Formats: sequence, C-alpha cells, structure tokens
Amino acid sequence: MGLIKFIFGADSRSALRKLNRLADKVEELDPKYSAMDDAELKSQTQKLKDRLAAGETLDDIMFDAFAAFREASWRVLGMKHFHVQIVGGICLHQGRIAEMKTGEGKTLVSTLPAYLNALTGKGVHIVTVNDYLAKRDAEWMGKVHKFMGLTVGVVVPGMDDAEKQRAYKCDIIYATNNELGFDYLRDNLKTSISSMVQRELNYCIIDEVDSILIDEARTPLIISGKGGESSKLYEDVDKFVRTLKGGFDDDKKDAEKHTPSKKKKELSDEDRAAEEKLAAILEEMENWDYIIDRKDKSVTITEKGAEKAERFFNIKNLGDIENADLNHHIQQALKAHELFHNGEEYIVSGDGEILIVDEFTGRVLNGRRYSDGLHQAIEAKEKVKVKEENKTHATVTFQNYFRLYKKLAGMTGTAMTEEDEFRTIYALDVVPIPTNRPVQRVDYADMIYSTVEGKKRAIVNEVVERHAKGQPILIGTITVEKSEEISRLLRRNGVKHNILNAKNHEREAEIVAQAGRLNQYGGARHRYSAWRQPRVSR
Repeated sequence: MGLIKFIFGADSRSALRKLNRLADKVEELDPKYSAMDDAELKSQTQKLKDRLAAGETLDDIMFDAFAAFREASWRVLGMKHFHVQIVGGICLHQGRIAEMKTGEGKTLVSTLPAYLNALTGKGVHIVTVNDYLAKRDAEWMGKVHKFMGLTVGVVVPGMDDAEKQRAYKCDIIYATNNELGFDYLRDNLKTSISSMVQRELNYCIIDEVDSILIDEARTPLIISGKGGESSKLYEDVDKFVRTLKGGFDDDKKDAEKHTPSKKKKELSDEDRAAEEKLAAILEEMENWDYIIDRKDKSVTITEKGAEKAERFFNIKNLGDIENADLNHHIQQALKAHELFHNGEEYIVSGDGEILIVDEFTGRVLNGRRYSDGLHQAIEAKEKVKVKEENKTHATVTFQNYFRLYKKLAGMTGTAMTEEDEFRTIYALDVVPIPTNRPVQRVDYADMIYSTVEGKKRAIVNEVVERHAKGQPILIGTITVEKSEEISRLLRRNGVKHNILNAKNHEREAEIVAQAGRLNQYGGARHRYSAWRQPRVSR
C-alpha cells in the first residue's frame, strides 16, 4: 500500500517542489520590503497596478505583491506568513485547491492571492461557510487590504440592493456561498443592468471547498414566488397516506446480495436461511402500498396502493394524466412521513412554523421552504397551518454557479479523498501542503460498539473522565434529537454543559465565545444531518 501511495503521489510532490521554489523567491524579497516605511510600502499597490497596465501579467508581479503584502500583514496584524502559507497562497493563485490541516492559518493564506488578483480591478470573492465568518474575516483580514489601499466589502443577508452594489464594487468581497448564489439568481430576474448588484465573476477562493463543491454541489438554490391558492387537498392526502402500509427496499436489496446464485447446486444452511429471508421479505412486500428508495429518495406506488387511492378519492385511474397532480401530492406526502423527521431535517417552532435545518451546519435556514409541495406536505403532517405553495422563478446549483468564475480556487483540511471529482467536474487539482511544524495531535482509530447503549455509556464515561481533568470537549451529533439525548445523559451524570443546535442557535456566538475556557461549558452540538437535503427555496 505504501508503494502505491508513493507512485500516485508523484504529481503532488512535483507540484510541491515547484511551489517551494516560488515561495523561496518571495522570502528572498523580505529585506527589501521590511526596509520600507509605511508610506513607501502602501505605494507598492499603485506601482504593481502600473506594471499590470504596462503589459506585465499577475505571475510577473506575484513575488513583489506577495512580499509587500506579507510585510503589511506583519505591521498591521503582527502576523507574517510562514513559508508553507506562502506555498498555499501561490497554489490558490494558480487556480488549485490547497489541502491544509486545521490550524495552519488558511484565513491568512487566502489574503496573498486575494491581494494579487484584486490588483486587476475585477474583484475577488472569498467564500466562507457562514455569515459570522464572512463578517469576521472582512473586518480582521480587511485591515491589511485597506492598509494597502484596497477596498473590502462583505455581503450578508438583510442588505438592500444599494448596499450590495457598493459591496460588490469593492476589490475584495467576503460572502457566503448561499448569498452569492441568491444574488446571482436575483440579478437574472431584474429587467435592467443598472439594478444588478454583482459584476463579472472573476476570481473566487472557497473556504471548506469540499463541503461546498462536493457535499452541497447538487443542492439547488431556488427563488420562488406565490403560486396557486392553498387548498384542502394537502390535508386530505395526509389523511390518506396515514392509512397506507409500505417500507424501504433496502432489506430486499440486502437480502438479494446474500442469496446464493442459482448456479449453485448444493446449498449450505446459511444459503437456505438467506433464501427463506428473501422469500419472507418478498411476501411481505406484496402487501405494501408503496416502496421507498432510500438512496434516490423516490416513492413508487404499488398496484395495491393505487387501488386504495382510487377508492379514497373516487377516481377511475390514478395513472391518468388528469390525476398527475394528485399522484404527485401523494408521493410528496409519503416522503414527508418516511424521509423527513422533526428534530432532524426540520423543527417545528413555537408558532407553528416548519423551519428547515441545514444538514451541514445544524443551523435553521430562516425564510427557506422546500419546493414542489413538500413543505406543505410536512405542514399537513405536523398539523400546522398549510401555507400557499411556491412557484419557482429561478434556480441554480452550487456546482453550476461556481463554474461560472473565470478562475476558481479553494482550501480545506480534507480534499485528497475527492481529488478525482475536483479534477473531473471543476478541472481543479489538489496539492497537499505540509504543516509548518510537525503534527503533535494524535488521531486515534474509530471505536466500534455492538450496541447503541454501549456507545452512549462510553461517550458519557469519556466525557466525565476528561471533564474531571479540565479538558474542553465538543461532541458532534447528526441530528438535533441526538444532541438533546446526549445532553440528557450528561445532566444525569452531573456534567454541566451547553447544547448548541437549531433550536437555540441564537445563542451560538455566546456559547462559542466561551467554549474551551476553564470552567466554561461547550457540549453536545448538532453539526450535520445524515441525509442530503432536497431542493431548498427562498
């Protein structure tokens, strides 16, 4: 295995050697720029712009730009880019993905290519995963950019068009992937160029690039408006699907895998048991009214289920074209009951609102609604007021949106595992950047437990032991419900803690600010859902 890794890692090692040589040239210029006073250092921005105007390329001025900005960072923030951070910056400028371990300073790394590419005057977008980070980075790293004479903007929800136009006209813009995508859709619905907020999509640096370009790649952003009037149909369909019996086809597929081949003449006891199990499952499925495909999140109504629907709604044939809407409503209602659960994919607020929970961050997606009648089906299921269905006006996936940029780059701690996808879909290669110092963290092997109860006891025992030593602990769970379950177990064992999930996300900044301090409490946190969300609309 070691030999295979060595052979396939040859490209990365070759790329890293070239990047190291380029980074050495940047560091060689350090004495030159450290000897300048503030005024002379600030003047370098205009000199570099003049060189571009005279015909030089970004690659020609890269060494001077990086060296000048590195010195500015030291004077403004007291942070001077390490060699490996310069390597990461060059990697990003070349339109690649830099894989850097957590704690290696990716936020600072992004400032070098951002400054260099902003000198063209065409704008640079730095994408973060939430609004808090966008504001923080714009204020924190923006100090250095402003010192060097560039303008910095931040785009967050709640801004009007005039504010966004001013932000997008800045040299460097910090924003979330959601806000950039929705602004692009809104611009495409406008009737005049002057009212648009975005300008050309020039250069983009994406933080946590694997999450945005791979995990969320096919998640559609949708702008919708009010459709037809809400009707009693959703409640009627909900009553109907509650009378049906069905299930997932996973058991059947799993049983088929373990069923012996027909070519086998002699069957063992294990083979016979597998055949009997499959036969029992197939017999049970004959009485099902619907079958759910867990992987594709699709519903198939069986003949038995169609007959029941025809009797319940007094129609002749559910498959007729005039009953297409009813068929669609039944399928969405079944999805609402079987695939979407309160406390996992959504929560019900105190005033009866169905609030979607972001599967990647655990935050509530305020103002978002599932499309195609799914949100209404969930409202009917939870016995809250069913609101009007939305009609789609514009939609785009993150994959299609980010491919519109002339140059794209990204950084993350985990990219090599998706290297083939990055290369195939986005024409991006991944370069693993070494750490500045040897890694001291110990990554232990996964612990596997035979029962859920055993796992819970082990978690609580581990927390109690580390809590007694004064060690900070973060527990990640896949659902809101699981985070609250862990919280109850910790309370029972006398461990004081905070819980951070979609139900109390308003306290996130307060909880995170205190996390890790002695005698302050972090705790169980819902980080992501195990299921990919369907279409989400705004």
